[in-house]
Amino acid sequence: MDLLQELAGIVGAEHVLTGDDTARYATDWMRHYHGAPLSVVRPASTAEVSACVRAAAAARVPVVPVSGNTGLVGGTMTTGGLMIALDRMNRIRALRPDARLVIAEAGVILQTIHDAVEPVGLYFPLWFGARGSAMLGGALSTNAGGSNVLRYGSTRGLCLGLEVVLPDGRVLNLMSELHKDNSGYDLKQLFIGAEGTLGIITAAVMKLVPKPLAYATAVVSARSLPAALPLLNRMQAATGGRVEAFEFMPASYSRRLAEVRPDLGLPFAEIPEVSILIEAATTVAEEATPGPDGQVPLAARLEAVLAGMLEEGLIEDAVVATSEAQRRRMWERREAAAEICLGLLPYVDTDICLPLDRVETFVTTAEARLQALDPGLRSLIVAHLGDGNLHYTLFPTRADPVLEDAVRETVEDVVAELGGSFSAEHGIGLSKLPSMRRRKDPVALDVMRAVKAALDPGGVMNPGKVIP
Repeated sequence: MDLLQELAGIVGAEHVLTGDDTARYATDWMRHYHGAPLSVVRPASTAEVSACVRAAAAARVPVVPVSGNTGLVGGTMTTGGLMIALDRMNRIRALRPDARLVIAEAGVILQTIHDAVEPVGLYFPLWFGARGSAMLGGALSTNAGGSNVLRYGSTRGLCLGLEVVLPDGRVLNLMSELHKDNSGYDLKQLFIGAEGTLGIITAAVMKLVPKPLAYATAVVSARSLPAALPLLNRMQAATGGRVEAFEFMPASYSRRLAEVRPDLGLPFAEIPEVSILIEAATTVAEEATPGPDGQVPLAARLEAVLAGMLEEGLIEDAVVATSEAQRRRMWERREAAAEICLGLLPYVDTDICLPLDRVETFVTTAEARLQALDPGLRSLIVAHLGDGNLHYTLFPTRADPVLEDAVRETVEDVVAELGGSFSAEHGIGLSKLPSMRRRKDPVALDVMRAVKAALDPGGVMNPGKVIP
């Protein structure tokens, strides 16, 4: 109670939540993990975060940061710890159009940044389905990816600087606006992807890019994934690397989509084995200005590439978006991925990365081994295929922790054989601790533990996550 009174003195009693008031923070949005925090405190400034962390450190109470709480791996769960919610730290401190950067606090919702930079002709290229609720601090803490990694890179590649509250309450100012700075270790990279185990990110300097003037978007059907893969390289060559997204949806995904969201429709009368959503974008006026026939030149290039592949028999059909409404509908089908998994239990969520030319081998091999392990197991796949990232969700035939771990290990085995990674963009949290224990290089784990011990000798910052 002394700690709660001290926290109330820092942030105000109305922002120190206990009991039932903590419920919306204590459960992840998939309702898979359930915690019981001592309290949820909602600071409104970096100084208040610092004071709260110092108070918790003095009381030896674990600290768990939480932003939009849209994670999938249990990274914000705690029993008895102090959750520091950053939703009140939601200010855009500065927008610098000429420098193409934005300085924002950790509690700013991604969509807010998108909306703020659009009027000045810029674009924040961190784009995924949860952008309307996910916050910048969480995206940085998990090194989120999304649909545009192919062209712009993940969150790590978009970050120039960070402000971080360390486990002892000190504020580490790494708010560089520079694209080059070789003054020692690049410390900000320690905290990006660390899931709050080394400190609490409170603000960041993020890169912006010119807003596209036009898009060329299509959904393509193909008999197989290998047949569809040449589309990416051909379109990159035809547009000078302007492809932003290359998303894979197999027949199983389309069937489930039709069950759960019939209102979205499907692009083809018959569900193909492989559906690919491809999108290119341009900031060049000549490529974005419709010609005498009313067609945007970038879209014409996409159509030409698709026509060539149709003639070769590599693809079976294609629908090219001719309006913004049609483009948005194509993306709605893709971004319904999380929604269509809801209601199917039990589930094992995996988030893996593979070389592009080994994705088909992975799917074929993993499906065969999983059916041998658990006949009748169901799977759903959706992928950021342009960067080899598969969201491969498995639904075992029974709720059995031993079986669920065996399913995950089977996936890991195939991933390792093909030179991939068991974690691409969702983070480690709690759910992938066994994977870290089995798959991460032991020397790498030793180094991670040494870094953790150096920055957080008391082990109070989001304990039990990331490092097994």
